[in-house]
Amino acid sequence: MSVLAVLDPAVALAHAVVAAVAHLVPTAPAIVLFTVAVRLALHPLARAAARGEKARARLAPKVAALRRRHGDRPERLREALAEMYREERVSPFAGCLPLLVQVPFFSVMYRLFTTPNDLLDDTLFGVPLGLHVTGAHGAGQWAVFGVLFAGLAVVGYVNFRRARRAAAATAAAQSAPQPGAGLLPYLSFGSVLFAALVPVAAVLYLLTAGVWSAAERAWLYRDGTPVPAAALVA
Repeated sequence: MSVLAVLDPAVALAHAVVAAVAHLVPTAPAIVLFTVAVRLALHPLARAAARGEKARARLAPKVAALRRRHGDRPERLREALAEMYREERVSPFAGCLPLLVQVPFFSVMYRLFTTPNDLLDDTLFGVPLGLHVTGAHGAGQWAVFGVLFAGLAVVGYVNFRRARRAAAATAAAQSAPQPGAGLLPYLSFGSVLFAALVPVAAVLYLLTAGVWSAAERAWLYRDGTPVPAAALVA
C-alpha cells in the first residue's frame, strides 16, 4: 500500500469538489478553478511570508554586522540573531510556512490525478486527462502537450530569472558564498521535468499553480524587494 494512502480521505473530498464543479463546466476547467480556489485560500499565508521576507531584507545589514562581530563564536552569533529577531518581531522561518502548507495539497492532487478515477476519463481538446506524454500519438495530442509544456517552461524561465537575481543579491550580502547557491535557480525548471512523469490532469494543475505563484509573487514583491530564491523553486 502506498504511503500516500493516508491522504485518501482528503483525496476523496477533493474528488467530490472537482466532480461537483465538473457538472457545471468540463473537468479540465474544473481542475483549474479548484486549484485557483485553494491557492486563493492560501494567499493570506503568502502575504504573511512576503511581509516576513521584506522585514528580513530590511534587517540584512544588521545580520551581516552581527556575523562579522561574532563570526568566530557561533553560539554567541545564534543568541544575538535570536535576540534581534525577537526585538524586531520577525520570524526567520515565516517564509517556509506557505511552502509547508502547499505540500499536503500538492500530495492530495498528485494522488487524485495519478490514481485511476472517473475524472481522468474526460478530455482536454481531445486528449484524455489520464494520458501521459509517453502515450501521446497524433499531431493533435502532441500539440496539447506542447502547449502545456511550453507554458511550464515559460513559468520556469520567469522564476529562473527572479531566482538568479535573488541569489546574486544574497551572495552580495554574505561574506562567503553558500555551497550550491548557483544551482538553486535551475530548480525552477523542475516542474517541466516532473510533468513528464504525470498525466495531463496533473500537468494542468502544475501549470495553473505555477502561473498563480508567479503572478502572486510579482504582486507581493512589486516594491522591488528580492523574492527569496528558495521560494521561487517551490
